[in-house]
Amino acid sequence: MSAFAERYSQYQEAVEKALPLFFPVMAENQGGQAAEAARYSLLGGGKRIRPVLLLAVTDMLDASFDRAMPFACAVEMIHTYSLIHDDLPCMDDDDLRRGRPTCHKVFGEAMAVLAGDALLNRAFEVMLEHVDLQNPGTVAAARIVAQAAGVLGMIGGQALDLTSEGKIISLTELQLLHRLKTGALLKAPTLAGAALAGTTQEITELLAQFADAIGLAFQIQDDILDATADTQILGKSAGKDLRDQKSTYATLRGLDAARGFLDDAMQDARAALNSLAEHGLKIDFLMDLTGYLLTRAK
Repeated sequence: MSAFAERYSQYQEAVEKALPLFFPVMAENQGGQAAEAARYSLLGGGKRIRPVLLLAVTDMLDASFDRAMPFACAVEMIHTYSLIHDDLPCMDDDDLRRGRPTCHKVFGEAMAVLAGDALLNRAFEVMLEHVDLQNPGTVAAARIVAQAAGVLGMIGGQALDLTSEGKIISLTELQLLHRLKTGALLKAPTLAGAALAGTTQEITELLAQFADAIGLAFQIQDDILDATADTQILGKSAGKDLRDQKSTYATLRGLDAARGFLDDAMQDARAALNSLAEHGLKIDFLMDLTGYLLTRAK
């Protein structure tokens, strides 16, 4: 196992241990099936890229791991809620997620809506429980995550995605859609980690450049995988973008051009990291994470 894989696994395992503590089993009269459905999706595995990113940034900046973990778990709860709602028949209508039946296929559509709502609300509850008014960084981190999850971030991107189905949109419009729907919730843990560490504005701006680049790269790679990968490997339905007549980098410009855009985004991410290294920061893990995002198969 490489040093990167070992460290990624350590972060991932720490998140897996913390998540059930922040969203514990509840009695029937304290959450019932909605809580069970939420835990089914939250604890059903996954890459945990967003919380890993937050923990890695705080580690790089020598910030408190324990202070960062609640915010890392909150981001994963928000991400999972978005997947539950995204899979609903009124949204992307998918039957498979993380290699298992989607939440609404197991618990019904109404309960899936409530499960998503429960995760979103619990995420804010967890962040508020760990905000320290004597530490402005915790307040800023909560605000960053909240904004990324809302209409100026992920929800706004999902709305654009829905209204764009069946239409040919411009590359500029596609970039905005991706920056909001996918990029916002990758940028948020990066900047939340910076806020928790109380780092400088210059470092924060370089991390923002890095996060913008990997957010774009992540979505382009998703577009490429949807067009080229197998459903069993992806853990979700492949080929849906074409069937649903969605504009993606692959459908608008073709796979070769999409791969070119992906390479450009990765170069931007690496350039930002190299600038961080000039400030004396250890960028090895984030550099390897960038490479992982480029080569991932699901």
